[in-house]
Amino acid sequence: MNWMLSFPVPVVKHLKPMPGNFYSDMTEADLSASLALAEALWPEEDAEDLRQHFSSILHNDRWRTILCKTGSGEVIAFANLSIHYEYVEGSESSPVGYIEGIYVKPEYRKQGIAKELVRLGEEWSRSRGCTEYASDTEFHNKESQAFHRAIGFDREETIVHFIKNIS
Repeated sequence: MNWMLSFPVPVVKHLKPMPGNFYSDMTEADLSASLALAEALWPEEDAEDLRQHFSSILHNDRWRTILCKTGSGEVIAFANLSIHYEYVEGSESSPVGYIEGIYVKPEYRKQGIAKELVRLGEEWSRSRGCTEYASDTEFHNKESQAFHRAIGFDREETIVHFIKNIS
């Protein structure tokens, strides 16, 4: 048995519908389309690493990927979410819901899709016992910073990470 707290995870096939679009959990059948969006968000990442990561999400209750699809079933957006039990910068509780990545195809932006994905992630996080919801972005990504502020996130800290090869 996992030593971490266990909370019921809502199994939802189709979440709150929006005009013409619907939201659902990623399934095996959605993997290819989801990966195409993930590669657009993280072009510097190895495609095989992304495939392995997204495949593992399907079988890990600490992770969830929520998709937005058009009425015809085209995947147009995703939110990649997780539950962090370790310390999250600026948080005062544990566990913390975390947005690992969120992406909406450019032609579908400014329609409330990302905001709805964030809201659905908040619901999932609350159902897992979280009282805080976190995210991060790179320092130079001003568009992402503006998005986070617009949907109610407060900026906590700016951190510069260092690494030294010691081999």
